[in-house]
Parts: sequence; C-alpha cells; structure tokens
Amino acid sequence: MDYSAIITALRQASAFDLYRLRWAIDRQLDDPRWILAVHARVHRGQTVDFYDPRDNVLHSGIVAELRRKHVVLQLPAGNRILVEYASINLDGVDADIREQPRQGLGRHEVRVGDVVGFQDRDGRPHQGTIVRLNDKTVTLQSDTMQWRVGYTLLHRVIQGG
Repeated sequence: MDYSAIITALRQASAFDLYRLRWAIDRQLDDPRWILAVHARVHRGQTVDFYDPRDNVLHSGIVAELRRKHVVLQLPAGNRILVEYASINLDGVDADIREQPRQGLGRHEVRVGDVVGFQDRDGRPHQGTIVRLNDKTVTLQSDTMQWRVGYTLLHRVIQGG
C-alpha cells in the first residue's frame, strides 16, 4: 500500500471526511478477523517488528505473551510493552511515508530579518530582507523597492562572509 499517496489524498479531505474514515478504520481494526489473522502467524519467542505511533517508527521485540486483543513484547532494553495485533508488521512492509518535496519556504520557516530570494515573473533573481510576515506572502525590502512574495516562491540566500 502506498502510504504517501493515501496521505496526499487525505489532504484533500474535509475534517468530517477524516472523522468518518477514522471511525470506519477503527471498526475494521476491531473486527476479530484481523486479530485472528495475526494471532495465527505469531508465537511466543518470535522476534517481530511493530509500529509505534508515539515515535512514528518500527521497533523490534520478542513475543512474550499472546492475549485476546494485544501482544506483550519484550523489548531489547528489557522492558515489556503491550501492542495491538494490527501494529505487528509480519510482511516486512515499508512503513515510511515519503511526502513530496514542496517548493519554497513555509510560513513557519522564515522570520522578520531573514534574507531570502525569489525570481520575478520574468525569471530575474531578486533578494531582500523580510520586513513583514503576512498570511500568504512576505514583504521584502530589496535595495531598490519593496516586494510582496508568496512563500512558495522563496528560497534561502546564503550570504558569504
């Protein structure tokens, strides 16, 4: 399953759409078929990879106990953790989500006083110092004039010393 494509599609969804999908996914995960499918493939002492949403990464653990809805895993550090059957990655699925690189700089990546550059409509390069942050644009002061430029058109300028 291409998680990146799903995330891209979800960005087009409304809050209600996301809420409705979350409810439907939760219902699917509660279906005993999924638990039984994983339960049939794991046993005590088996090393498995599981997804931990707290740090958004796959970890390894050894199956210590199989419960009705959860698995107890022994972690390499010695502690035990209770995980849902669905979090176990038995098929070695690539769990990384690779977002498409975006162009420009984000609203939270720049601040007043930063020196940034952009290309105008004719493709000429310009640079200036940010004097104001707006919702969709920044106001730049260059040597000759002020510009209002969208965040997606900006790039960092590295000044030599």
